[in-house]
Amino acid sequence: MARSMWKGAISFGLVHIPVEMYAAVSDHGLDLNMLDRRDFAPIGFKRYNKNTGKDVSWDDIIKGYEYSDGEYVVLSDEDLRRANPEATQTIDILAFVNADQVPLLYYEQPYYLAPGKGGDKVYALLRETLREVGKIGIANVVIRVKQHLAALVCVGDTIVLNTLRYPDEIRPTDELKIPDADSKAAQVTEKELQMAKALVEGMSEKWKPQQYHDTYREDIMALIKKKVAANQTKTITEPDPDEEKPAKSNVIDLVSLLQASLGKKPTKAAAEDDDDDDDPPPRKKRKPAEDDDDADDSPRPRARKAPARSSVHAGAGKTAAKSASKPAAKAASKPAAKPAAKRATAAKGAAAKSAATSAPARRRKAA
Repeated sequence: MARSMWKGAISFGLVHIPVEMYAAVSDHGLDLNMLDRRDFAPIGFKRYNKNTGKDVSWDDIIKGYEYSDGEYVVLSDEDLRRANPEATQTIDILAFVNADQVPLLYYEQPYYLAPGKGGDKVYALLRETLREVGKIGIANVVIRVKQHLAALVCVGDTIVLNTLRYPDEIRPTDELKIPDADSKAAQVTEKELQMAKALVEGMSEKWKPQQYHDTYREDIMALIKKKVAANQTKTITEPDPDEEKPAKSNVIDLVSLLQASLGKKPTKAAAEDDDDDDDPPPRKKRKPAEDDDDADDSPRPRARKAPARSSVHAGAGKTAAKSASKPAAKAASKPAAKPAAKRATAAKGAAAKSAATSAPARRRKAA
């Protein structure tokens, strides 16, 4: 059974409800010890007398307040209790307010309150009253050596005391660069607002706290197990010096982000802008080849006109054609390549015919 950390009573009007206080939360953070990197030995801290340098045990430690430089007044636990016995043993309800009037920024630490001996009925009375009126109790309570402002909230069948921060403990936002609602830089269009609302609606679901857990801690524990299994318990992993951090951009395309979140395609205007940026330069039109006056005017195939070659060049061309036809023949053995091979053969024949026709015409003109 959990051990109570405080015993006292809730007081409002003339009603006193004996209660015991229990911690409502537990910290599951990763507990890392400090080690000496030279031999991986754990580092310890000593409680020692600053005058003599000798170690001091817990039994010899007391509390004191430094009222001047190097001068202390001793305060025992009994002194702290006697300063205000009622405040240290009473949760004094000062007022009842609507829960939505207290911003979440004020809430600090929750504690469970359970009824003490003989306090079941009055405890249930306060719980049901808070539940019916829909309000929370604002109270003062002293925990250890500090008086806290607190809120008594009905959570299920349990009354929860949640300590609150005082207004002077909350820092102002004057020095922060918060965009004003009327500023030009923070103007939100109706389209952006509607898309954001649609995104919120699409992500809305019932509150299920069981589905959330500390995944980062799980990843760290998996890494620890991996290093232990690989016998790398003494390996210090250093950051990669060659790793480049991604460049940050201050320009945010809010519409594109919202559309991507909603699973939609970019807008037509955005797509056109993107196309304009990525389009290659326009191709230059090819000038038509100048034909000779005596050339044959008969229709010719679309294949590019081949210039007349000497017998030496023709022989070299045949050799190159043979060597080039070997890989082409292999590719032509595949079913999908047959039409391409036929088109290549037809183009070759047309080009040869054209060259043969134009050669005599050139000789007549030269003569």
